Amino acid sequence: MLRSLLLTLTILSQSLVFAQQPIKRSGKYLGEQTPGMTPVKFAPGLISLPDQHEFGSIFSANGEECYFAVDSKGKAEIRHTKLVGGQWTKPLTILSDKVYSYNDPMLSPDESKLFFISDRSPDDTGKKKDYDIWYVKRNGDRWSAPINAGPAINSSRHEYYVSFAKNGTMYFSSNKHADANRTNNFDIYAALAAQTGFQQPSRLAETINTGQYEADVFVAADESYIIFSAAHTDGYGAGDLYISFRKADGSWSHAKNMGDTINTPGHELCPFVTADGKYLFYTSRQDIYWVDATIIDKFR
Repeated sequence: MLRSLLLTLTILSQSLVFAQQPIKRSGKYLGEQTPGMTPVKFAPGLISLPDQHEFGSIFSANGEECYFAVDSKGKAEIRHTKLVGGQWTKPLTILSDKVYSYNDPMLSPDESKLFFISDRSPDDTGKKKDYDIWYVKRNGDRWSAPINAGPAINSSRHEYYVSFAKNGTMYFSSNKHADANRTNNFDIYAALAAQTGFQQPSRLAETINTGQYEADVFVAADESYIIFSAAHTDGYGAGDLYISFRKADGSWSHAKNMGDTINTPGHELCPFVTADGKYLFYTSRQDIYWVDATIIDKFR
């Protein structure tokens, strides 16, 4: 209880100083020149830094808030910047702990909650456990203490990277059914929204889940496509971005590799398409990249 209280106070105190620390950046997407069909590093020197590993970068629907995760000496934390009075604020850490990691931020459809993954113990003993999905509730510029998403979603194995359809259906990945000798076998699941929480998740079809690594799924708001990270034998590197489209009968098409314009010999992960449908963000070479989202049309 004390750890949760201290974390909450840290979040509250940091949220109150955003408006006091503007930086010389204005306009949507931190005033960056928008990309074309060739991916470019996002906000180098501010978000993408040479001495750290950045993970999922997401924006609010109006493009005026940005959340992203940073690995700091093997422990991840979540940072935030927003547009205030026409100027972006200095990115500040809003979720951090001396023991636990906080990663993969994603806003709920109504933006009242910020979801993420963490290896914190549900009873807050100070000991790490497997990664679960958690969230904090928004109250103005303040956030609640972390809340576990519950047993319908979380298991005794790892759950990774949350994404939401407009109707509240949650997409995520888990290795809960992986063989003990192949724990890197993550699959992608979908859980319908319930009156409180979520219904039991269902595993997506074999056109998506292949018995290899499939994780970090982003779903379009209308569920017309998903983009996810996968480590397949026909890939370019440690993990590539793949895309699948919803067919007229409701089934998912066989996932396609998004090619060497996006993928490298390294690991591509953490996809996110902005609410206006204009830009695809993702992590590559330990930095955040973005590209014109019309690249998605090449694979339809």
